[in-house]
Amino acid sequence: MIESNKISENKIKNETHAINSDITYLKPNHFLLALLALSIFLLFELFSPFLKSLIIALLLSIATNSIYTFINFRLKKDIIGAILMTFGLGILFFVPILYFIFSFANFINNINQQEIIAIYENLKIWVENIPEDFMFLKLQLTLLLDKVNIGNILKDILSLGAYIGKNSASFMFDMTMILIFYFFFNLYGKFLSHYFKELLPLKLEDSNALFFEVSNVMSIVFYSILVTAIFEGLLFGIFISFYEYDGILLGVLYGFASLIPVVGGFIMWAPISVYEIFNESVSNALIIALYSIIVISIIADTFIKPMIIKYINKKIMKTPTKINEILIFFSIVAGLATFGFWGMIIGPASMTFFISILQLLKKYKNS
Repeated sequence: MIESNKISENKIKNETHAINSDITYLKPNHFLLALLALSIFLLFELFSPFLKSLIIALLLSIATNSIYTFINFRLKKDIIGAILMTFGLGILFFVPILYFIFSFANFINNINQQEIIAIYENLKIWVENIPEDFMFLKLQLTLLLDKVNIGNILKDILSLGAYIGKNSASFMFDMTMILIFYFFFNLYGKFLSHYFKELLPLKLEDSNALFFEVSNVMSIVFYSILVTAIFEGLLFGIFISFYEYDGILLGVLYGFASLIPVVGGFIMWAPISVYEIFNESVSNALIIALYSIIVISIIADTFIKPMIIKYINKKIMKTPTKINEILIFFSIVAGLATFGFWGMIIGPASMTFFISILQLLKKYKNS
């Protein structure tokens, strides 16, 4: 009896010791997780004004990682490579955006209101002179013009110019912060990527696969957007300069407008065609409209753009991505519709990250 009591006491002591050991072991982990959650919250509050700039800079750094690696291999200097990449991004990507904003704001602020009213009156006269054979078209245009309030339109245009002027300083600040973060992400990108790969509870090969898949898709998106915007901008800018328009300005505008799904090109060539009609140059208006629709919208955007994406994926990237080019294209469209201008980068990154995680889950499930 005494022996059994001793055995029971020893058993209870051992179990108590084990529980205490477990508690002692778990407490530091719980404490560190709590500190981690607190630090993440504090960091979020600290960097919340720059969070968007940080994300965009990170995605751009991932997208241009292959170019940075190539430059670094040649120069053997991380800081020089980071400076060249930042300078190149500013010239190729942000200078045209700033040129677009200031040119557009200047154009709006210099609009002659009397000319707009005269154009509206001339349009009403033109509609009234449409032959009776086109009565349906005449009625529809008349109804449309009756709904137009030229005073409100002029007011909205002036408000838009004031809005652009007011927010241009904020936009320049955002661009500057993106370039600064982009520089440091390039400079310390290798160290940061290795550090976070070691923190992930994944095998090193899986972490590398996840990183390279996202990096490849982001590179494809960035290069294809840049190439197609320049390509379509050149097509329109060179063509429109023959009609004594500012080919550089309109080419830049068309390049960025081409990023807008479906109606991107229309918002550029349609006003110019209407203006040519009012100047009694119907043939010029027709040629501009047909060129923009057939050569740029149909041939360049519908057929050549997916080919560019495919070419970059197969020929330029060292490790071609397994994600379908059409899926990448539609993720760009969805990103633009949801997040605005920067959605062209955020959309494909989100889609790629999601698909890569699904592939890893499938791999671990089968292993």
